[in-house]
Amino acid sequence: MQKSIVIFTSPSCVWCTKAKNYFIKQGLKYKSIDVTKDKFAANDCLKHGCKGVPVILISGTYWICGFDQKKIENALGK
Repeated sequence: MQKSIVIFTSPSCVWCTKAKNYFIKQGLKYKSIDVTKDKFAANDCLKHGCKGVPVILISGTYWICGFDQKKIENALGK
């Protein structure tokens, strides 16, 4: 079973697009949340030390600031 993946994004974020494309290439489903429209989500990212996007949350436990493929793969158990 796939671990849950949430990506916090903004419309003009190039790295957010790269992260989404990575998940698509891996055949992984994800939920995308636009922090410019969801202030609660933006504050949640800040609480976890992430000051920019993308922020990737895996299984509600692993917060990854930025598109760090190695950290993502470790969190997914790859």
